[in-house]
Amino acid sequence: MRTDNTVEMAGDLDTIVALAADTERWPEILPHYRWVTLLAGGGDEKTVEMAARRGRVPLKWRAVQTVDRGGPTPVIRFHHVWGPTRGMDVAWTFHPMPGSVGVRIDHDFTPAWPLVGKTPVARLVAERIIGPHFVGAVAGRTLATIKAIVEGDDARFGPDGRPRR
Repeated sequence: MRTDNTVEMAGDLDTIVALAADTERWPEILPHYRWVTLLAGGGDEKTVEMAARRGRVPLKWRAVQTVDRGGPTPVIRFHHVWGPTRGMDVAWTFHPMPGSVGVRIDHDFTPAWPLVGKTPVARLVAERIIGPHFVGAVAGRTLATIKAIVEGDDARFGPDGRPRR
């Protein structure tokens, strides 16, 4: 299963990357996130437990997050290590343009579930249900919310991501 979500944000690259990389802050800025707990590490390399909602459906997983700042723009990667999406690889990439930044989240997942594993049924469930209705939906809402913040359209935060008082 592969999904990608892309949005163009009229905001500052550093602010967008900071909001995307600060996963412990996601429950504060992303209403669909229930919690994020730091399990190990910190900064640009950490292991986190994340919990979100897709509508009324609770979701929970653990991931190793790394931020690679060695290229022309950072890349934020997540490798899911626990939960129903164990083995999923996620990459946030950033593409600066005049006056905006293209932000893309790619997900790559081959289910490794016991009993059904890599069967056609597992692939079908991943491609038709998990990808578009859960992974793509949560990522889309994440990008839309960060876009609203950096473009000044979220009454809770200024375009710098700091809470409005």
